[in-house]
Amino acid sequence: MLPFDDSRLTAMGLLAEVSSGLSAKTLPTLATAGLSEVDFETLLRLARSPGQRLRMSDLAAQTNLSTSGVTRVVDRLEREGLVVRQACATDRRASYAAITEAGTDRLAAVLPQHLADIETWFTSLLAPEQLSAFLDALRIIRDAVRPCATAGSHPVPVE
Repeated sequence: MLPFDDSRLTAMGLLAEVSSGLSAKTLPTLATAGLSEVDFETLLRLARSPGQRLRMSDLAAQTNLSTSGVTRVVDRLEREGLVVRQACATDRRASYAAITEAGTDRLAAVLPQHLADIETWFTSLLAPEQLSAFLDALRIIRDAVRPCATAGSHPVPVE
């Protein structure tokens, strides 16, 4: 007999349900600001990185996009004036994506409502100690399944 009631299936199912449910609750705010989830994630990762920029390869690793996928996202954000590409002075094959002032302004405009959405549908539902334990557990799992999720997050000298 197959273990259809296995707790591992329940854990995976609950995680998927929570993830898709939170996306559904937060997407309208991002859409109002003219951002997709991947646009928002890209801008936020750039804004939170040293020098507000990342190598394109690190950005691809952090967002779990292919190199061509991240190129398309950066192309679109660059056309909107939210991101610029910068050449790497030490490696001609590498380039950086950097958030612009317009990009940080767009983030600043959407963040208050996005944070309110997160508070309403996620963080306020847990006691502080539950949230802390949950975040610790998520980091353990993230580091195992996506070790590149923090690629390039260490300080990089500005060239």
